Amino acid sequence: MKVRNLVAARKGVYSIREDHSVHDAARYLREQQIRAVGVLDAQGRVVGVVSQSDISDKVAAENKCPAWMRVSEIMTRDPISVPLDASLDECVLLMEKHGFFHLLVIDEKEGFRGMISVQDLLRILANNEKERADLLEAMMFPQH
Repeated sequence: MKVRNLVAARKGVYSIREDHSVHDAARYLREQQIRAVGVLDAQGRVVGVVSQSDISDKVAAENKCPAWMRVSEIMTRDPISVPLDASLDECVLLMEKHGFFHLLVIDEKEGFRGMISVQDLLRILANNEKERADLLEAMMFPQH
């Protein structure tokens, strides 16, 4: 299966501008029921990713005010992306290698096409490859 098959069924592409407040980003993530979102600059180019983890680790845990901070201050810059023709196995390897839970999907012609998450991959791989699904689950829920 390819990334294009996974994102083809999506209803929308979620993103937020880098100049929005962290508070706005947190509300947006909650409203859309997603855990991470692509961050766009004023020209609509992807410049990063902001996740619930970024907000909790870089704002809440540091007791900073999310209303005044901008997304650009806490986002992950230069995130890893995959093209539409990447295989899901390639995505798993990238996530494992870099310890990421989300990858940007970029189409050379259309630009930002959304994100895929480790949960997306887990759902698909669990049906076909139980061992890989167990590995992803261990990555998501490490035992200390």
